[in-house]
Amino acid sequence: MYKEFFHLKEKPFSLNPDPEFLYLSKNHIRAQTMLEYGFHSQAGFTVITGDIGAGKTTLVNYLLAQEGEEVVIGMINNTHASFGNLMTWVLDAFDLEEPNPENAKKLRKFTEFVMDQYSDGKRVLLVIDEAQNLSEDTLEELRLISNINISTDVFLQLILIGQPELIEKLNNPRLTQFAQRIGVDFNLRPMDYVDTGKYILHRLKVAGSPKSIFTTDAIAAIFCFSEGVPRRINTLCDMALVYAFADERKSINAGLIMQVIKDRNLSAVIRPTKTQTKEVEEVAHWLEEAKGVKIKEMLPELDVVEA
Repeated sequence: MYKEFFHLKEKPFSLNPDPEFLYLSKNHIRAQTMLEYGFHSQAGFTVITGDIGAGKTTLVNYLLAQEGEEVVIGMINNTHASFGNLMTWVLDAFDLEEPNPENAKKLRKFTEFVMDQYSDGKRVLLVIDEAQNLSEDTLEELRLISNINISTDVFLQLILIGQPELIEKLNNPRLTQFAQRIGVDFNLRPMDYVDTGKYILHRLKVAGSPKSIFTTDAIAAIFCFSEGVPRRINTLCDMALVYAFADERKSINAGLIMQVIKDRNLSAVIRPTKTQTKEVEEVAHWLEEAKGVKIKEMLPELDVVEA
């Protein structure tokens, strides 16, 4: 809709986790390093957590895209309590035919598959997204599946991706044995103000923009409302581009961002939380003092916490 108007090859702020648009903020670099370390050091379990839209899945997809044919990858995305038998989904993730309803025989088939891959010089990696939805019983079943790794060599590796509730769940004393098998864990935090600006410019450049479309004050406003969460940034920037296209404006400032917010009535997708970092408060103050943009009036009452 607006691509031709802004001379873009593609939409720069799609919500799909596309590794080609990956921008590595300071925190994302740390998370990527931990992911790579966990994988190449043959950690049995690697756990990556972060808020909704923090970029966890994009990071993992980026890692997987770098691996060659010596790694056999299976992905489970549906992890709700009603999603069914775990071993059924594990077999499906690797396109393995389910032998019969008995769990023991499913596990045997999967074990034989893992060992066959190992004999061929390959490693098996199982990735489970939205892992915070897994029940304690299912997590314990995962631990039992990992018993395939019975020697000094690791035949099967697992990466769990989830929201912060996953850490709370893994701290349950009943999952102590599971927690002890986690080789690497990292919590992916939102981006700061500087990285938010670089993130926006990076995605515009990848999409083919010959110049910056968002002004400095627009980026500041986006940071305040998105709190540095990539998915919220994408949503707000995409809507702002639509508004600018409708108004035939080649540049987007804080005024337009605030108009988008007002019209959307602080939708759930981009509504700021009541607990903000001190940096959000400081950027909002700068907008008002330096640019005359009274953004604080549109933010909720803040319980400010240190970043």
